[in-house]
Amino acid sequence: MKARIEQVRARFPEEGIEALVVTGAANRRYLSGFTGSAGTLLITPDEALLFTDFRYVEQATMQAPDFQVVRYDDPYKTLGERLQALAGRRVGIEAEHVTVAEMAKLREAAHVEWVPTRMVVEKVRAIKDASELALIQAAVDLADRCFEYILPQLKPGVTEREVAWRMEKFMRENGAEALAFATIVASGPNGALPHARPTDRPLAAGEFVTLDFGCVWKGYCSDMTRTVFLGEPTAKHRELYELVLRAQQAGVAAVRPGVSGREVDAVSRGIIAQAGYGDAFGHGLGHGLGLEVHEEIPRLSTRGETVLAPGMVTSVEPGVYLPGWGGIRIEDLVVVTEDGCQILTKSPKELVCLPV
Repeated sequence: MKARIEQVRARFPEEGIEALVVTGAANRRYLSGFTGSAGTLLITPDEALLFTDFRYVEQATMQAPDFQVVRYDDPYKTLGERLQALAGRRVGIEAEHVTVAEMAKLREAAHVEWVPTRMVVEKVRAIKDASELALIQAAVDLADRCFEYILPQLKPGVTEREVAWRMEKFMRENGAEALAFATIVASGPNGALPHARPTDRPLAAGEFVTLDFGCVWKGYCSDMTRTVFLGEPTAKHRELYELVLRAQQAGVAAVRPGVSGREVDAVSRGIIAQAGYGDAFGHGLGHGLGLEVHEEIPRLSTRGETVLAPGMVTSVEPGVYLPGWGGIRIEDLVVVTEDGCQILTKSPKELVCLPV
């Protein structure tokens, strides 16, 4: 953790700050190793402090050896007392993780110049080290196993909700700490909803079924999507599936150091648009992933300005969604390497047609 702390300190001059208060849960865990639900970090050029309450003092002491653990009863008062030495100085605060009410209490408690910051820790988190990549791969491997497990159970008459429960149960029974997000099982016309929630609708022959799911393994997330077909697909089903597959594979091939997220997004988006379905692909091509299933860095989208660098992990997930008909999405996780990218997801992407 010491190296991560030093990387954050190295960003202080660029941010125009002399210390940083960290309140985001994922950022707190990344820098300290502390997994409790209540805590604040204060990083100065010379100190690394972890403030928490009675419930977590022992846990924090064990999990965060590189931090001095400070117990509080009133978090704002205790932090304010520690910030007295920095009175009048510029102290960064994570703008995305502090409410207006919390900011008012901080201003009252500490007489420093509060500087709203954006993505200070997230920019460090964006480059995964070998230990992080190993945990992400373990989470991906479990999701791959779940897909293999559920395929034979996708039959007409089974409800979307039942499929989702069986998938969750499998992942939890095989070591997942939690779901990375609520599992999506979308059959037939429900597939036109990119973030559909499982319903009591039974699966039916002659329809696509989209499965979007992931799990948490020792804090790190996986995320994958596969779309399969029950029975024998029509020419339109095959045509649209091949279109999305071609766009997905081209997007993966475009991931490499030195290109922006916008450029990668444009590759997949262009293929779908050229086929006449540009309006049916309305979301970004991909998102970062790690301690959180949706991380801001990098973003593969029309607004994705981040330049990709080795160690970044992103999804690549184009889709086509036609209201009243259905939808198709295919998603892999990839890690940017020195000369391209490595696909972490191993499940096959060719159209799977299940017997009915």
